[in-house]
Amino acid sequence: MTPPRPDRYRLAPDLEIARALTGLWQVADIERKSGAIDPETGADWLQAYAEAGFDTFDMADHYGTSEIITGHLLRRYDGARPVAFTKWCPPPGPMTADVVRAGVQDRLDRLGVDKVDLLQFHWWSFAHPAWLDALHQLAALRDEGLIGEIGVTNFDTAHLALALADGVPVRSNQVSFSLLDRRAAGALGTLCEKTQSRILAYGTLCGGFLSERWLDQPEPQEIGDWSKMKYKRFIDTAGGWEPYQGILRAAHRIGEKHGVSISNVATRWVLEQRGVAGVIIGARLGEAMHAEDNARLFSFALDAADHGALDEAFAGTSPIPGDCGDEYRKPPFLTASGDLSHHLDTMPLAHDAEPVPHRKEAQRVLSGSEWEDVAGYCRAQKIGDRILVSGTTATAGTDRVVARGDAGGQTTFIIDKILAALAAFGAEAEDVVRTRIYLTHEEDVMAVSKAHGRVFGAIKPANTLVVVAKLIGDYRVEIEAEAVLR
Repeated sequence: MTPPRPDRYRLAPDLEIARALTGLWQVADIERKSGAIDPETGADWLQAYAEAGFDTFDMADHYGTSEIITGHLLRRYDGARPVAFTKWCPPPGPMTADVVRAGVQDRLDRLGVDKVDLLQFHWWSFAHPAWLDALHQLAALRDEGLIGEIGVTNFDTAHLALALADGVPVRSNQVSFSLLDRRAAGALGTLCEKTQSRILAYGTLCGGFLSERWLDQPEPQEIGDWSKMKYKRFIDTAGGWEPYQGILRAAHRIGEKHGVSISNVATRWVLEQRGVAGVIIGARLGEAMHAEDNARLFSFALDAADHGALDEAFAGTSPIPGDCGDEYRKPPFLTASGDLSHHLDTMPLAHDAEPVPHRKEAQRVLSGSEWEDVAGYCRAQKIGDRILVSGTTATAGTDRVVARGDAGGQTTFIIDKILAALAAFGAEAEDVVRTRIYLTHEEDVMAVSKAHGRVFGAIKPANTLVVVAKLIGDYRVEIEAEAVLR
């Protein structure tokens, strides 16, 4: 039996990838400055990567013309061809079958293929519950043959776990992971060890900051490209220039020991973390390829002394706060453009507040459930500065139970629904002053408590948790909440 190649990874039974993927997100930055890349010239550049063994390409609907360039490359092959991953990043809104199909069809048309090898889905705000509808529609298109496999991008651990618990066959989660940003080594790595989902790591070189070029160099005062603007924010959040230089020096000493570069050491460290299928190395098309240097990734391994030296350097830095993907949804916004509040504020809400006819100072939110008319209640009501949220279960649409049998996953979905109701009144999680939790199984206490603590750990509202004999329907948990606007 032929042993597996160290530079290849089987992400799914019918999907083998290069462990060092070629990322095309910088196409957008190149084209921002110089105009659209000629697609045939771009395909020539990609073909050089493929012929050097780096035949798995990662792109997105908003990475300039990256999909079109890749489509020109794929048309050059009759049989086995390079692997093309892309992302669909729709704005929050209803995710009907037609909306999702149109998003996928656009990817197929731009790539010029009948099937997307891996379609990765990004969602801006989990308070809008349609993300789970979208994933189920993508699963249907996978069954239809338009998608090979489903991935997600910048999902936190709780929402990836919820998707898996709800039966969506998610094969990958693309997140930031580097010597500076080690969040994915925590809960996400643990989840991926236990499930079929794997990590595709980007930002492993922090936009080129993890290289010899910056070793013992002064802190730059002006930064020109988007990539470095983004990862300089990571450096600042991790403690600043000197702690970052401490990591560079440790990686340099390790690189000298193995005869490899700092970039090799940085990337190898990520590859050796649990749950990691591959690393995405950004390509500046038309510039230096670095193929020979990247190939050295698979010529060595880090030993215990190497890991110890890096751990010592890590101790001088501050952990990047939150979970994977949080930088796109809340402060600190570690993105190329910085603060995304203005962007998030334009996202449509899941609900709109309406006046309460018999009480002038009150507003309410109706979710559309048939039971609101049958039983005569609303999802939430605001009277003055006080907001009361009805008992909430993990129900998608009108009657589908989400994450059956998984109380932790149901709690995540319920809290999202509560936050969506609060958002209609201009309130946030920080405004919650009380929650009440009803469980049907005592053994779920820890899973539910952790899911509650993920959102309210620092806020610490008053709370009651009780075990009840039964809830109506196939639910393991129900939660109600009260908030007071600050």
